Amino acid sequence: MGKMLFLQGNEAVGMAAIKAGCRFFAGYPITPSTEIAEYMSRELPKVGGTFIQMEDELGSAAAIIGASLAGVKSMTATSGPGFSLMQEALRYAIMTEVPCVFVDVMRGGPSTGLPTKPSQGDIMQIRWGTHGDHQIIAIYPSTVEEVYTYTVTAFNYAEKYRTPVILVLDETLAHMRENVYFDYEKENPQIVERLKEIDLGEEELFLPFDLEEQFAVNPLVEMGKTRFHVSGLVHDESGFPIRDPNTISKVIEHLDSKIRLSAEEISIYNEYMLQDADIVVVAYGSVARSALKAVKQARSDKIPVGFFKPITIWPMPTSRLKLIFKNAQSIIVPEMNTGQYVKEMSRLNKLNKHVESLTKTSGELITPDEILEIIMKMWVQITEM
Repeated sequence: MGKMLFLQGNEAVGMAAIKAGCRFFAGYPITPSTEIAEYMSRELPKVGGTFIQMEDELGSAAAIIGASLAGVKSMTATSGPGFSLMQEALRYAIMTEVPCVFVDVMRGGPSTGLPTKPSQGDIMQIRWGTHGDHQIIAIYPSTVEEVYTYTVTAFNYAEKYRTPVILVLDETLAHMRENVYFDYEKENPQIVERLKEIDLGEEELFLPFDLEEQFAVNPLVEMGKTRFHVSGLVHDESGFPIRDPNTISKVIEHLDSKIRLSAEEISIYNEYMLQDADIVVVAYGSVARSALKAVKQARSDKIPVGFFKPITIWPMPTSRLKLIFKNAQSIIVPEMNTGQYVKEMSRLNKLNKHVESLTKTSGELITPDEILEIIMKMWVQITEM
């Protein structure tokens, strides 16, 4: 037994966030993410949550960090121009290891760009928008059902790794509607809950930051139940600023290694017909939908092509991509930007396999036919070798 809902992508974000335990949303309306704020403003009060429309995007990001430190799972949502303004607070959440979720619904840019058109132009901003050395977790679904599923995952990763997590959509995915079936028997996803209190002896000091173990992430306990210091400065395990060079290095190494060394566990991806593929199409987000259709058409024409869809785009699924480069003869990477992800992928191409980049920045989706045309071109080149 279950129910079928005809959901918009942005609505699925809101539904799943509440399911994951989000009880605080601060945001500022911006196309094409506004429906997320609208949904949360209507539904959060029904479950005892709080919605605040802030004066701007930076204030929104700062508010969710404060709410999270106070013990409440929190989220904001924006688009490219607003996400740029949030970078100051995002970097603070990275340094202070505050779990929260930032939703970036991509549209064309730079500047105000194309507010109502899809784009994948924020891929590198998501990875390197803030200054300093750091890792980031970014999850990019390609169907409305995946939006629901991986919004919950984003909150779980935020809690598990004590880090801000970026949930990425594009305008097409945010505004499209699809049937999503909720099975009542299975509609209980595993939720990573926040630790509400911790037992400490009278002389024990709560240490919110672990600097000794590369993988270790100390639990975050809500302020009021414990006392601890929070600072954007490099700090010791108690949270107070430090100047010792060795400890400073440990802090930066910890922020890097807790995610980088867990990349295999964090990585989520889908594969189709890779076993005998001479050509592999690697695509993410809405473009992945076109790519899968093109691959299926090429397979019906007996062309040995496969499909790889990274859902966790950061950290990259490096090990799997290296294996793809090893086994395939040609790689095709279609994306709605000037080739941001393909450049990072090419760094893994140690065997100098042919990599074909298909880009589009017109505000229009890359079509299955455009991808199929490249597949056919690559197949002709392979058969003539």
